Amino acid sequence: MPKDIIQQLDCIFKPKSIAVIGASNAPGKWGHRMVNNPLNTGYRGAIYPVNPTEKTVLGLPAYASVKDIPGAVDMAVMVAPAQYVPQAMRDCAAKGIKGVVMITAGFAEVGAEGKKLQDEVVQIARQGGIRFVGPNGMGMFSSAADLSLSFDVAPRKGKIAFISQSGTFGGMLASMANAKGYGLSKFVSIGNQADLTAGDYLEYLAEDPDTGAIVFYMEGFKDGRRFFETARQVVKQKPIIVYKSGRTEAATRATMSHTSSIAGSDVVFEAMCKQAGIIRSYETGQMFDMAEALVSMPLPKGNRVAIIGSGGQGVTISDNCELLGLKVPEFDEATKLELKKSLPSHAPVPSNPVDFAGGTRTADDEAKVADALAQIPYIDAVITNMPSYRGWGGNAAAARASIEGAELVAAIPKKYGKPVITLRWRGPTGDIAQDIVRAAHIPAYDTPEQVARAMYALATYARIREERNGG
Repeated sequence: MPKDIIQQLDCIFKPKSIAVIGASNAPGKWGHRMVNNPLNTGYRGAIYPVNPTEKTVLGLPAYASVKDIPGAVDMAVMVAPAQYVPQAMRDCAAKGIKGVVMITAGFAEVGAEGKKLQDEVVQIARQGGIRFVGPNGMGMFSSAADLSLSFDVAPRKGKIAFISQSGTFGGMLASMANAKGYGLSKFVSIGNQADLTAGDYLEYLAEDPDTGAIVFYMEGFKDGRRFFETARQVVKQKPIIVYKSGRTEAATRATMSHTSSIAGSDVVFEAMCKQAGIIRSYETGQMFDMAEALVSMPLPKGNRVAIIGSGGQGVTISDNCELLGLKVPEFDEATKLELKKSLPSHAPVPSNPVDFAGGTRTADDEAKVADALAQIPYIDAVITNMPSYRGWGGNAAAARASIEGAELVAAIPKKYGKPVITLRWRGPTGDIAQDIVRAAHIPAYDTPEQVARAMYALATYARIREERNGG
């Protein structure tokens, strides 16, 4: 087997041609989905359906075996029943195929006989120089090839790679992230990890130019030592976020029947994450909230945050920040007096957070304060409201102020090298001011908890990188 992980996995993530073994014309079957999805989501390469009883599948010529395909094939998608997989893998080896995505289930996750069959398939693959995803998975997505096996609507492209040990649940999480506007570079449902393990994907993604942050949903590790040793090196350049299930006895039992994994001690896992510099997520939604900030914002030089938020908004954001270990420092007296000039007369003297106290203001009022906060030497990052264009009842001056405020907020990260996180009060579409801020890749969140968690991720990874890279 070649040692270069890029060489091994490029045929899976950047295939110029794929064969679907077990392709079907019957809607609802995996063999139909694995042909239909690439056909309809922009895959640029050749697709070769393999089915010995069909002449065509979804209008494409079908072949009785991969060995009958006239051209070269980079990667095969395996959806044939488990008992046929060993021979199909031998045929792939004979054809010179080097990558396989195995959807088929019925292996180690079902018991001893399934484990025996899985071991046979692994041996055949290794003898043939084949690396494979799965089995017992739900496919993958790669922005590099516009290849979507897992989704009938391709996710938006972005810098987050998501590796999930669960197929259905992982796909649901990826769809939720897509709905929030987060973009993916890769998604892989890794299943039983019979061949490729979490450590292999981590090693590949460390060198992937399309990936800025790496997110894992894991139930158990087949290569724990290698994974954490690799992670210690990867975090010097890219953040790693892990949600690990199997923290309770009931969940530990479930992982064995789900993906043939042993969950292991959560206490040990927690300690290993800290040693490796992995950011751990304790809620599934947090993974992508944190990753989005990490791929879009500069890292802060410390953990001191300035907050703009009226009333309870500022209180709850401050609470959540400090509970996560961030600092919300009180402003010095000169700064308080200067900021007070920009606030309504009835607003309290700003000590951090800055409270406009419900006073009439436009988006550029808050934006000017955010810009001033970013200039304070003892402030490392800013949390503010997402500028919004409200229509303003035809008031052109107020509309212009919204746009100017959005442009001012959008400029802060590059201008001062400090991250900005926003809380939005309105929906994410149809607002020109929000569009301006989003175009600058400034993340927006819906709750104080999400805002604080995203800022925590930035400060935590900044500390991790400083420690790992020797300051």
